[in-house]
Amino acid sequence: MTISQALDTFVRIDPDAVFRELDGEAVILDLETGLYFGLNAVGARIWQLIDAHGDLKQVFEILRKEFDVADAQLQHDLVTLVEQLREKGLVRVELQER
Repeated sequence: MTISQALDTFVRIDPDAVFRELDGEAVILDLETGLYFGLNAVGARIWQLIDAHGDLKQVFEILRKEFDVADAQLQHDLVTLVEQLREKGLVRVELQER
């Protein structure tokens, strides 16, 4: 799957993942495995948008308005973080049908 195809996905947060913000950063705890995953302020914002919308293309568009970053860099960083979260079992990624 290419990075551009990755934006055509829906991301669901695992029900065992608990998110808490702490002084501008955040931590996610997987209740099933005991795994902790830390996020900086940008990562925490991405998590909140995934939780609210799920549609990665919509998350990308909101982030474009909020952050002064090149589209290609934003897309790469977003997809990279989602992949890290998926590898840790904190989210599930589903390809959206067109």
